[in-house]
Amino acid sequence: MAFLRGDVSGEDAYGSALPRLVALTGMDNPGGWKTPVDPVNYYWVRVWAARVFLYVWRDDVVDTLLIAANDPAWRVREHVAKITAQRELGQLVDALLPMLTHELPRVRAATVRAIGAAGEYEHAAALRPLLDDPDQSVRGAAHRAQTQLETCLDRPIP
Repeated sequence: MAFLRGDVSGEDAYGSALPRLVALTGMDNPGGWKTPVDPVNYYWVRVWAARVFLYVWRDDVVDTLLIAANDPAWRVREHVAKITAQRELGQLVDALLPMLTHELPRVRAATVRAIGAAGEYEHAAALRPLLDDPDQSVRGAAHRAQTQLETCLDRPIP
């Protein structure tokens, strides 16, 4: 959670906090990069930190995920969307809505799936433009999300 909140920077993760990262990952060389790590790759520690919550859960992580939903790295935000969908975290959906216009289809699709799994009726309008997205995977996810919302909410979505 400290990595996701930014309490431990990428530079520190591969510097002073490296022994902690080694202990957490069980790897002598987390990330597999040569030392020193190129600063362009510092964000990966936040990606891995987010990925943990696809497999291990703590109820107190939601506030941290709200912070991570605005992370500068799209891979971190994509993982927040995946976690939101998997854990049905409705309290994160509003924070994800800006990702519906992301340039990468995989980010838009992950966000759409999160809305389908955890959204409410008021989120359905945000899905409509994606029903005609240029990318087939996003269009398909949007159609499934709309159907999923209708089923979960027990009402049609116009």
